Amino acid sequence: MATNIFALKGPHIALCDLLKAEGVAESGGQGKMFVADGIVTVDGKVELRKTAKIRAGQVVECLGQTIKVLAAQ
Repeated sequence: MATNIFALKGPHIALCDLLKAEGVAESGGQGKMFVADGIVTVDGKVELRKTAKIRAGQVVECLGQTIKVLAAQ
């Protein structure tokens, strides 16, 4: 399972935008589909809100990839 580190540029990022930024989804629309299909977890729980605010310290998993979110530097 691949693990990526994502450093926030602000206080949060929308879940679908994070999936696109990390290359898990080819587009924001595809990211929204992944969320709607129930294949995205945030901190180990299925997340169904497409634009959920992802903050520092959270871990997102989708399609065998893990994204650890860090605070803005």
